Amino acid sequence: MSEKIYGLIGCGMMGTEHLLNVSRLDGAKFGVVYDPLPDNAARAAQLAGGARVASSVADLLAHPGLDAVVICSPNFCHLDQLEEIARIRPLPILCEKPLYTRSGDAARVAAFAAAYKPPVWVAMEYRYMPPIEALLADVHAATGGVKMLTLREHRIPFLKKYGDWNRFNANTGGTLVEKCCHFFDLMRLIIGSEPVRVMASAGQMVNHLDEVYDGKTSDIWDGGYAIFDFACGARALLELCMFADGTKWNEEISCVGPVGKIECRIPGPQRFWPAHLGESPVPELSLYPRHPKNPSTRLLPIDPELSRIGDHHGSTFTQHARFLEVVCGRGAVEVSLEDGAKAVRMGLAAQEAARRNSVLDLG
Repeated sequence: MSEKIYGLIGCGMMGTEHLLNVSRLDGAKFGVVYDPLPDNAARAAQLAGGARVASSVADLLAHPGLDAVVICSPNFCHLDQLEEIARIRPLPILCEKPLYTRSGDAARVAAFAAAYKPPVWVAMEYRYMPPIEALLADVHAATGGVKMLTLREHRIPFLKKYGDWNRFNANTGGTLVEKCCHFFDLMRLIIGSEPVRVMASAGQMVNHLDEVYDGKTSDIWDGGYAIFDFACGARALLELCMFADGTKWNEEISCVGPVGKIECRIPGPQRFWPAHLGESPVPELSLYPRHPKNPSTRLLPIDPELSRIGDHHGSTFTQHARFLEVVCGRGAVEVSLEDGAKAVRMGLAAQEAARRNSVLDLG
């Protein structure tokens, strides 16, 4: 198989994670990179083993032999860059979440999806974390069909980004879009139904209260709750807290149905675990059947090398291995434009429900 050549748009923290994971695949490499910050682009080009540094997205797309594009730019750039690729050189794309950040752009996404012919994969790394993959494999047998789903993320505050773009709702879509569209994607995937109603309570409670950038005070939220009702009758709760730095588990997912319960527990990235405590906790998957009662827990160790080169417990590597199959014409997209758009729609609806202090029908 000839090696596939990728282009990378956005060479910050997440772009670097994608680059390092692709470098461990047989059959793909980044041949060209673009970032408006020259130092970011130069560092990424070096990590890629000597990739060309492009001067713009258009210059990146002019690279000879380009087979696919990976978009890891700030949230508010994604849709513009998708449309630019469509105009200049349509290619297979892996685009980081969220697809868009403003409700008024939903029609643009739909128009793009209807017209764009090459495959587009929306990056939802949480789907591919080993403990979540294990939960997905067992959830229906363990529960008899999910009726109640709780996703809890307790973590560190938002990291610093260039230009502090992630401190403002206008750039991110809001915390319940930027941070939580992963979880809304998981709700739909686990339950297998569509949301019909949302209520939410969220806001800026501890972090960012006194942060001012270019005369503007940060308005990004750092915690809250969102509850969705689904068409099948199931209910799902997201609990987010971004000032829980001392926590053991970053994510905890609990699914309950008529025959039992299944839970997984996932630590944060190894690089944020205190060094004096040694290795971070090993992810767990627990089963709790109702009849007969027989709780059990198994550990799901993560490949230490994949933990070292990314913050998502090896899921970025798994995702890219499957995306490469798509680029080669042998696989199917697993996270579609429709999936990505629906996750953003849920996040925007939850943001609005919290702002209004009301229940919203999703229709």
